Amino acid sequence: MKILYIEDTPSNRLLVKRVLFVEGYDVLEAPDGKAGLEIAQSEHPDLILMDMNLPDVDGYELTRRIRSIPDLSNVPVVAMTANVMHGDREKALEAGCIGYIPKPIDVDALPEQMAQFLGSKT
Repeated sequence: MKILYIEDTPSNRLLVKRVLFVEGYDVLEAPDGKAGLEIAQSEHPDLILMDMNLPDVDGYELTRRIRSIPDLSNVPVVAMTANVMHGDREKALEAGCIGYIPKPIDVDALPEQMAQFLGSKT
């Protein structure tokens, strides 16, 4: 399974990549929204992990853009974000995310979370 992680913080990308690689996932990385959209369109990942605080376009808008592209409209997008205030989860879901993982992530729970989200892929 191929997972695209769109995240501007290199240490976060490295941690998630290491955890998921051990579980057998192929993890693609993008440091910003522009690169993330390009990789998503060329690689057609099975799931996208989306940071909501990106430098060029926020994750909410990027999720809406991904949802508007026919070839990507059914790819599950999961918010992985430090935005943990009241209403942030709902905002991510309204933008088109199917789930929400708050940071800091629980590395022990992450593989199971990915399996659950990939199981809900339509």
